[in-house]
Amino acid sequence: MLTDWPDRGYWQLDWNAQTYRWSQTARREARDIVQHPDLVAQWLQCEGTWFVGVDVLPSAPDGCVAGVPLCGPAAERIGARDDLHPAQVSITYPGYPRPRADESDAAFRYRRNRDAAHMDGVLAEGSPKRRFLRDRHDWILGLPLTETSPGASPLVVWEGSHHILQSAMINALGDIPDADWGSTDITEVYQDARKEVFATCRRTPLFTRPGEAVLLSPFLLHGVAPWQAAATASRDGRMVAYLRPESPAPGPIWIRQK
Repeated sequence: MLTDWPDRGYWQLDWNAQTYRWSQTARREARDIVQHPDLVAQWLQCEGTWFVGVDVLPSAPDGCVAGVPLCGPAAERIGARDDLHPAQVSITYPGYPRPRADESDAAFRYRRNRDAAHMDGVLAEGSPKRRFLRDRHDWILGLPLTETSPGASPLVVWEGSHHILQSAMINALGDIPDADWGSTDITEVYQDARKEVFATCRRTPLFTRPGEAVLLSPFLLHGVAPWQAAATASRDGRMVAYLRPESPAPGPIWIRQK
């Protein structure tokens, strides 16, 4: 678990040759993945404009891909790990966003107008949708795999929003056993916190290139911007690999981290 996050809630890490080597190896693996019919059927969403790709990259528990280690400033900051999940490969294409299957009109408007802004680990379930904290992550590491122009659906963050969302989680869950967190409805608390974020925090697109990286606080509100009409990319689209390991820290320590 990382501590001493900057006040904005994320680090944007400079280009590094070792990180670039990893990104290009991961890109080759990702190209094979998006040719697999079963994976395409499962993960290609939003009318063909978003490949969700959860845990599809065959990365090792230490972050290695096809024999290439995860090295560079990001790896140095997170430290050695042997418990990493296979990375997500999130790919957006021109036209993103389109409605996702069974997505309500309100949910699609939120995707289009608010970048589908969310805190990872908070899941919407049931009908009507209610929200629960299902996962506790140490951090979120984004590693771009393809070259694009800045308008090709960049990652978007709300600077300083981790303070607001962490406070909301503490207020909602801090006084109950962490074994009960997953079954505790936090819908209103979470929605009120998002509204405060939108009203008070700066929305910042993070344009990144292969060899660079972004490292986000697990409480940071973030999303993906719509693909701009003038944006350019290769046929691979905007490919980003994401790692977000489960935190081994006890719940009371995780929720009050500094």
